[in-house]
Amino acid sequence: MVESRESVIHGSGLFATAVIASGTRVLRYIGERIDKAESSRRCEAGNHFIFTLDDDSDIDGNVPENLARFSNHSCSPNCEAEIEGEEIWIVAVRDIAPGEEITYNYGYDLGEYLEYPCRCGAANCVGYILAEEFFEHVRLNQAGKPADALGDALGTRV
Repeated sequence: MVESRESVIHGSGLFATAVIASGTRVLRYIGERIDKAESSRRCEAGNHFIFTLDDDSDIDGNVPENLARFSNHSCSPNCEAEIEGEEIWIVAVRDIAPGEEITYNYGYDLGEYLEYPCRCGAANCVGYILAEEFFEHVRLNQAGKPADALGDALGTRV
């Protein structure tokens, strides 16, 4: 159903080899279950395949059998990550054509978003790997709005 190959978005990507219908579980994000302290240590050491599972645990997807680690971020994704119990699934949110890259929104928060530029190329790309709920915040910031307006747009103060 999918294969890994070079991506124009970033490095390696994951691509459909056949039609994937909306709602299909494309594949499971697998790896070692680790606690938050170990997760932080591995992230600081350069591991980019850590996926948040819950408040206590993460999945280190940096294992050869985890093809899902090649799914790139997009501001206009064709999949989403769904957590069911202790499993993480990449699920199609629309029909996906053969040859199309499998993408989902990584859902990063505003903490250090400037360090994570986005190269997805989507028409609505906000320029950073960021959860959609923060797109408007970033767009207002890029437009030079004052901080109070940014806080008002989110219903909070920044």
